[in-house]
Amino acid sequence: MNIIKELRWRGMIQDIIPGTEEQLNKEMTTGYIGFDPTATSLHIGSLVPILLLVHLQRAGHRPVALVGGATGMIGDPSGKSEERNLLNEETLAANIAGIKSQLERYLDFSPAHPNAALMVNNYDWFKNISFLEFLRDAGKHITVNYMMAKDSVKKRFEGEVGISYTEFAYQLMQGYDFYHLYTTAGVKLQMGGSDQWGNITTGTEFIRRKAGQEAFAFTCPLIRKADGTKFGKTEKGNVWLDPEKTSPYQFYQFWLNTSDEDAATWIKIFTFLDEPTISGLIGQHHQNPAARLLQKTLAKEITCFVHGTEEYEKAVVTTEKLFANQSRPAAEMGIEDLEGLEGVVKAVISKSDLDRGIDIVSLLAETKVAPSKGEARKLVQGGGISLNREKVSDVQLTVTTAHLLHNRYILLQKGKKNYYLAEIVL
Repeated sequence: MNIIKELRWRGMIQDIIPGTEEQLNKEMTTGYIGFDPTATSLHIGSLVPILLLVHLQRAGHRPVALVGGATGMIGDPSGKSEERNLLNEETLAANIAGIKSQLERYLDFSPAHPNAALMVNNYDWFKNISFLEFLRDAGKHITVNYMMAKDSVKKRFEGEVGISYTEFAYQLMQGYDFYHLYTTAGVKLQMGGSDQWGNITTGTEFIRRKAGQEAFAFTCPLIRKADGTKFGKTEKGNVWLDPEKTSPYQFYQFWLNTSDEDAATWIKIFTFLDEPTISGLIGQHHQNPAARLLQKTLAKEITCFVHGTEEYEKAVVTTEKLFANQSRPAAEMGIEDLEGLEGVVKAVISKSDLDRGIDIVSLLAETKVAPSKGEARKLVQGGGISLNREKVSDVQLTVTTAHLLHNRYILLQKGKKNYYLAEIVL
């Protein structure tokens, strides 16, 4: 399998060092990608590098996932307008543990296979290097002129915030990572997002100057939405891979609600369906866009990959209960239907509040449907709130126990897609 050819038709190649395709076609090659441990979970922005590693392993090569325990303490200036907060060791350790457990679900680490995946933490080698050693063994091989020519550094120099020496040194550390992995694990290839190109080529330069050898690299374009808004963000924030942070239902809904244009692009990137299959799906979609075949296939494939078939099926059932017959009154939904709404945001309401009666604005704020009473009022006035599937237009509406479904639940809806199930508590 020619992995570069495969990734090119999927739109997953942007920059590539000459000779990379020939190297990958010549022999089993070990390649790595770094993951920044800024949270206990990766989000869907990390799916592309994960998929690059999976494609690499499926093509017979050896993937290495580097978790940046050391570089995570520094902060990468690439794509950033200002320096981020540095993380302490305890927080980093928790983040690294969470990321490791996720990566183990997508890559094959079985030692029985010659191309078994490997996971490393760059803190393991940086913790034993003194500042003087690093200046002597790493700093003298890369000039300041070379480092300042990188776009990520240049933009920060030209901006109002500037760049600290800490962040300026980041590319030197990442370059050293590549050199270390080259000498200790035979890593000849680094991959990453296009914003990492400057840091990645510093690594290949390191290997050329310090080891006198050739190394290879390619990057993937950064994912953009067709309408110009940021990929991977919703009004609730990041879409996480951790089901505790983003439920499989919410995850499924994110992909299901993509635009036609984005779905046609993303189905190539985020699924393993082959070219003829995807071409056929796009053709069928054009014939009947209302059926949303592309979105449904994309949502199915990526939800199964991340969360498994069982969670995908639960997400589909919840979607059907909520959206298949929206004209059906909520009072007709059985208690089993309500309690079976897997992944819908859950909230609680005090029985004493309902006994006294609580205004809709306060209810929305207390159940976190709206971030504040001011936002809740705007939502109601704009026709963006439904209670038990009935549109609310009166900000003075008083919600009482009479609104309870099966004497236990209230179904709240914000906009067309966001559902909340509030349960009474004593």
